[in-house]
Amino acid sequence: MLVLTRKLGESIAIDDHIKIRVVQIKGKQVRLGIDAPKDTKIHREEVYVAIQEQNQQSVDVPADKTRSVAKLLKP
Repeated sequence: MLVLTRKLGESIAIDDHIKIRVVQIKGKQVRLGIDAPKDTKIHREEVYVAIQEQNQQSVDVPADKTRSVAKLLKP
């Protein structure tokens, strides 16, 4: 893990397309501004973990249930 120290208004660059800037420091909270291409998915970690868990649950559906739904959807 790379650890960097930045002050208010300073930024870091990731590759040529992503820039992260410290926009506010208030007590123990730091607000970050992220400039990235629109197709870049950016989530808070807890949201990202929830998405991954939901994706895993959808993969874990038994095949017989998938077939039952497919039969319902056929014309």
